[in-house]
Amino acid sequence: MKVVIAEKPSVARDLARVMGAKEIKDGYIAGNGYAFTYAFGHLVQLCTPQAYGYNTWSVSNLPIIPQQFRLEVKKLRKDGKQIDDAGALKQLNTIKRLLDEAEEIIVATDAGREGELIFRNIYYYLGSTVPFKRLWISSQTDKAIKEGFAKLKAGSEYDSLYMSARSRSESDWLIGINATQAITLAAGNRGLLSLGRVQTPTLAMICSRYLENKDFKPQAFFKIQAGFEKDNIKFKATSEKIERREVAEEAISKVTVGSDAKVLKVEAKETKEQPPLLFDLTSLQQDANKKYGYSADQTLGIAQTLYEKKVITYPRTGSRYIGEDVFENMGELFQHLADTAEENIAAISRNLIGAKLNKRSVDDKKVTDHHALLVTEEKPGPMLKEQQNIYNMIAKRMVESFSEVCLKDITTVVIDAQGVELIAKGTVIRQYGWRLSVDQVELPDEEKNTDDQDNENTQLPKLSSDELLEILTLELAERFTKARPIHTEASLLKAMETSGKDIEDDEMRQAMKDCGLGTPATRAATIETLFQRDYIKRDKKKLIPTEKGLTVYNLVKDRSISKVTLTGKWEQKLEEMRANKVSYDVFMKHIKDYTAKITKELLQLRIAIVQEEVKPQQKGKIKCPKCQSGHILLFEKVAQCDHYARGCDFKIWRVLNGVLLEEKEMKNLLEKGRTSELKGVKTKEGNIVNASLVFENFKVNVM
Repeated sequence: MKVVIAEKPSVARDLARVMGAKEIKDGYIAGNGYAFTYAFGHLVQLCTPQAYGYNTWSVSNLPIIPQQFRLEVKKLRKDGKQIDDAGALKQLNTIKRLLDEAEEIIVATDAGREGELIFRNIYYYLGSTVPFKRLWISSQTDKAIKEGFAKLKAGSEYDSLYMSARSRSESDWLIGINATQAITLAAGNRGLLSLGRVQTPTLAMICSRYLENKDFKPQAFFKIQAGFEKDNIKFKATSEKIERREVAEEAISKVTVGSDAKVLKVEAKETKEQPPLLFDLTSLQQDANKKYGYSADQTLGIAQTLYEKKVITYPRTGSRYIGEDVFENMGELFQHLADTAEENIAAISRNLIGAKLNKRSVDDKKVTDHHALLVTEEKPGPMLKEQQNIYNMIAKRMVESFSEVCLKDITTVVIDAQGVELIAKGTVIRQYGWRLSVDQVELPDEEKNTDDQDNENTQLPKLSSDELLEILTLELAERFTKARPIHTEASLLKAMETSGKDIEDDEMRQAMKDCGLGTPATRAATIETLFQRDYIKRDKKKLIPTEKGLTVYNLVKDRSISKVTLTGKWEQKLEEMRANKVSYDVFMKHIKDYTAKITKELLQLRIAIVQEEVKPQQKGKIKCPKCQSGHILLFEKVAQCDHYARGCDFKIWRVLNGVLLEEKEMKNLLEKGRTSELKGVKTKEGNIVNASLVFENFKVNVM
């Protein structure tokens, strides 16, 4: 029997149907020599620190670096404790029974880094030695599935992909666990503060842009703008930026309405505007956020549903190119769109059938694990509006990408108005090419460069050098410099893609992708994590840091863990590992060394935080009842031992049984074991009494 392991039950059912297995069992589908079983995402995870004996958060435990990482069943938190996920445990037992009877395993988890990790973790956790092969497909159509099963790959071909996935998982564990515990312990009474390898530099980008925008002081500048008319065509020409008002006023005083201005130069330039590259996941998420306001996570979810409906190819792709083999079938896909797509897409598709196609998006060398997003030959059935929107975006991008270039004539006219140089620009489109599909995604107004728009004219008359034009209107326009806009999900995804570098050119951004934050498949999850941690919130499309998010940012902004470029380089190394250029041992040694370094850095923050927060009315010393050598520091909400760096984790709330203990009573409680009689003490039963509090066995009770 061959056991096929899919990532989800729905995928297993689809594979089983195509391969002729119909017998539904508990946790799998059998038939035709196969058993199709499944995970629910991650059934197996890296062990928690508790499994290595670290049951409490303590400075003395850090850094936690296991000599050998171990695996365990997925955990759930219940009543403050970690327990096995019963559903995951049951399914693992089903998979184990099947593997005990298997002659071969076919790996059918998602064809990518995380999909490979999901299978390998199950395989190694169960201690299986059954040989396995890999089903590697880019779409879920019946045709692709049958072809994939006919051309199974050797499992060993994906060992480097697994090592990359394993390294990503273990490095995230090391940095996340240690940095989170270190900063939380360092910050004392600020509550749980979570840090992560990708999460923290992403938060830093959001916060730094927000603060830059908030603190921005607009600077005034001036432009002289004149209006002209020729052949019944009105147009305007504008000066360069003038920094000082008095200089601008002096210049415009020499120009008068009704006087002549001389055309100095007319330059017409033909420009070829190449069509956009096909979508990968990140560019699809960016445009969907701009056009429809969809979050990155929402777009990924919609695309995943369309993939499972078989109508688009694998969505978690990082490539914007297709190979020659896929390009050979584009005519069939355009015929499919001509027959099924909405009218404007269908019309352009009909024009592309049999035409010479633009091959800008065709490059075998730039296709990674999966090619760019395409629609499949599967006829789409009824869809929700959001699904239709994303499907149409992918279809539109396909017809754009393979269409002709857009040819423009850009004319620049330089005019001398009484010694003031003015510039007018006009664009005439001679061949629309790919822009025939227009319904282009418009950038939000705040992201447009209004300086350039001052010179733009929809139409210019025919002009020649030395020609004289009458100045019909004249104005001194005051403008203000603008801050870079607060990040939206679209701009953040773009920044994550290139480690924060502002790169407009599509192909240059492609070249920088290996240095990005996270992968196309994980960026949405990173942004969602920041929402879940209450680090950021939405204001329409804008991403605004919360007070908690800014607190974390201010604590770590000067630390290496917040540096975008460092994390980008790690991601590049993980990609190189996938290509067998970097070894697991070398990468993980670097990560372990870094973990020790950043943990020490974050714990040292404690000194600064303590100095900032100790209440000034604390005059004396209170001996620590736990370590006996340290002294208690009084914060706003807690009292805590100052020997944290030596491993003492003693901490006690300032408010006990409804009463705030000032220095004198805290000293009585911790050194003498009881306070004097206090007013307003709340008992376990909820009664309010006058009583003393006693401290025994590190617990506080009412006397």
